[in-house]
Amino acid sequence: MAPRFAFELSATDGRARRGTIRMRRGEIRTPAFMPVGTAATVKAMKPQAVRDTGADILLGNTYHLMLRPGDERIARLGGLHEFMKWERPILTDSGGFQVMSLSELTQQSEEGVAFKSHLDGSRHLLSPERSMEIQRNLDSDIVMAFDECTSWPVERDAAAASMHRSMRWAARSRAGFDSGEAHAAGATLFGIQQGSMFEDLRWESSHALQDIGFDGYAVGGLAVGEGQEQMFAVLDYAPELLPRDRPRYLMGVGKPDDLVGAVARGIDMFDCVLPTRSGRTGQAFTHDGPINIKNARFAEDRGPIDGDCRCAVCETFERAYLHHLVRSGEILGAMLMTEHNLSFYQQLMAGMRAAIEEARFGTFAAEFTTRYGRTKNGTG
Repeated sequence: MAPRFAFELSATDGRARRGTIRMRRGEIRTPAFMPVGTAATVKAMKPQAVRDTGADILLGNTYHLMLRPGDERIARLGGLHEFMKWERPILTDSGGFQVMSLSELTQQSEEGVAFKSHLDGSRHLLSPERSMEIQRNLDSDIVMAFDECTSWPVERDAAAASMHRSMRWAARSRAGFDSGEAHAAGATLFGIQQGSMFEDLRWESSHALQDIGFDGYAVGGLAVGEGQEQMFAVLDYAPELLPRDRPRYLMGVGKPDDLVGAVARGIDMFDCVLPTRSGRTGQAFTHDGPINIKNARFAEDRGPIDGDCRCAVCETFERAYLHHLVRSGEILGAMLMTEHNLSFYQQLMAGMRAAIEEARFGTFAAEFTTRYGRTKNGTG
């Protein structure tokens, strides 16, 4: 019988780690990138197509699914896996970030966050206990603790107060998760380190989380506008404050060079909407940096998006055709661009896993970031 949760590190190279998470619905190879399926779908992709890119796990969004179609309805329909026909693991976020960033009106208290739906104005309360209930109804494999994501910039006192509240909510999330014994027997709960850009607060948060006890730990409160240099400065120490024998998940990150830099600093798991959102707007990621396929110079370009990419899109279609589809607003353009971007990200993760196994990650990272960085800030 597959374990509820197990994590094994098979190789390290510097601080970069190669591991495997084993769960009842399958194995997750780390470092891993999780495509985001916000509303029970990875936009413009069928589930099998997502799997074919190399993805082992998806991310679902608690906030959006509780509002539409509703977590109780999904539970009646057999859970999120059955609902969207994805048989492998799903991680669900707690909903806290979306509540604070999307709703028109929020009121925070020790109990939780009262908010108005961005869809119809209906009022709701999302608390640690309610977040655990929603994720249980979704039958999530990896459940995230309910936390408060601190914005940036922020004063230290405000960051400290936010972190302390998140740690109290983490303890309530632990109790709420454990109360659903049937679900907890086959799922797992991750805690979220907070503390903004302040090392002493990150240290305090990490110890509080370990006192509560979780199977995995996320580094939260980054990718909130601080920039790559400052994010890497936090990652120079933050992952090392967490247990070595547990997965480390950097939430909401990011660009390809962000992923390489974060793996070099000990991160195992990632999610981000960037590859799918960019694909729908005509941006493609390549080894030579991002390109905007809508640019006129691609109108008669007979080459693939990326000559070093092994995805079906690059093996089949020319830049000129994709340029036409995207400029014409054709649905197929969004589908093919998204498929390429997700494939590119998964090939990048596979390349990092192989490099760690072969003790050449430093060379891999330097070569990738040098080549990618030449044009990453351009438009193609």
